[in-house]
Amino acid sequence: MVNTSVSDMNEQLTATLMSWVSFFNDPLWDFLVVFLLAAGTFYTIATKAVQIRMFWQSIRVMKGSRKDGEDEHGITPFQAFVTGLASRVGVGNIAGVAIAIALGGPGAVFWMWVTALLGMSSAFTESTLAQLFKVRDTQTKQFRGGPAYYITQGLKSKTFGFVFAISLIFTYGFVFNSVQINAIANATSHSWGWDKANIILPLGGLNFEVSWVGLALVVLVAIAIFGGIKRIAKFAEMFVPIKAGLYLAAALYIAVINYDILPDVFKLIFTEAFEFKAAAGGFFGGMISLAMMQGIKRGLFSNEAGMGSAPNAAAASEVKHPVDQGLVQMLGVFVDTFIVCTSTALIILISGVYHDGGTIGVEMTQRALESQLGSWGGDFLAVLLFLFCYSAVLGNYAYAEGNMQFINNSPKVMFIFRIFVLFMVYFGAISSVPLVWSMADLFMGIMATINLIAILLLTPFVRKLLKDYREQMKKGIKNPEFKIDQYPEMKKKVDSDIW
Repeated sequence: MVNTSVSDMNEQLTATLMSWVSFFNDPLWDFLVVFLLAAGTFYTIATKAVQIRMFWQSIRVMKGSRKDGEDEHGITPFQAFVTGLASRVGVGNIAGVAIAIALGGPGAVFWMWVTALLGMSSAFTESTLAQLFKVRDTQTKQFRGGPAYYITQGLKSKTFGFVFAISLIFTYGFVFNSVQINAIANATSHSWGWDKANIILPLGGLNFEVSWVGLALVVLVAIAIFGGIKRIAKFAEMFVPIKAGLYLAAALYIAVINYDILPDVFKLIFTEAFEFKAAAGGFFGGMISLAMMQGIKRGLFSNEAGMGSAPNAAAASEVKHPVDQGLVQMLGVFVDTFIVCTSTALIILISGVYHDGGTIGVEMTQRALESQLGSWGGDFLAVLLFLFCYSAVLGNYAYAEGNMQFINNSPKVMFIFRIFVLFMVYFGAISSVPLVWSMADLFMGIMATINLIAILLLTPFVRKLLKDYREQMKKGIKNPEFKIDQYPEMKKKVDSDIW
């Protein structure tokens, strides 16, 4: 009787929290979907379509950025690129695309592409600003920066910088990491039944579940995060190409053996993109189709364009010109959505499993792979999911660490923060997190809103930097170098001697 009443109380508490979160979440995202498209359009115009005009230059910069720079404390632009990808390319590419298709139909894929195309200019803008306003850590001598820093310096608002930092720490440092680890635990349970080895320890009135997978993941994450951003960058440099390469190889194989139906698949994406089914009530909700809502929402979750997360990794690199890192990070959005997310979409749409119903998220993608590759497809995805989610955890942590340092950089505070991150890693391994996902969406929405407004107000800085970069290229300078002394109005706001 006691257990039943406790269970009922827990369910009631969860339902109450969900209702409160939804009360704020639903109108925020109804507005934010429209705002994201409008902001992406504005940044595209303000940068004169930098994502198209300088696309090949971004590839050239990325290819030439693997060598260590002159500063031993900085990371390379390529390492910043893969650290950003480590966070971007995770469960969102596998589960997020499946959710978007299940709820919004094949047309949601088209709106993911639109979000990415416009978002590339947003990603360029925020990462360029992160480089301009980066600072040097007084203890480690490493670079750090991001929205909290350019909001504080560029807009002279420490309050909004603090609010942004808190929302990012909660979202990326704690919640998203639990979600990523939960996906690993569920995949290993589904494929190999590793959860059967778990034991339950009665502690007072509570039952504590000992997950061996969870403990192993805590150790693996601890090794990386106690090593700092440089070690995380090294991990990302190794893991990201491997996981992306394996997944893309599987998708390419499935596309090749089903080449005859590919035209029909793409036709389906484009035709259903414009079938209107209202996503929600209210003014904004009634204007947006279900396909558009799911495509943009899951697209943002996956590629993070304009959300203010990737700039935290972008700021840690050493470059000669802030625009260089903006160009490199812009590629991250392209790779995440146009390559990795499209691969997942093709796997699902070719298989036709989205018609069946009853499955959503990782399980849908697993079933799609099994239908094309055989029964080992589920095992293959479980291994890949580990690589995807583990590197995403490290990328998420790198973002949260930079913002924790912004708030308080004392060794004791940082140690406690890392311990709490590890606690949330273990929590994710033993928990179901539907409520936490909704809470993460809320904080992600707050992050994106603050960041988009900030970079909107700081656009003049980016335009000057981009103009300076292009003028140097016109003069035949292959590797433009930024000298802040030539821009006294910038020097007044940039609190750093780096430039």
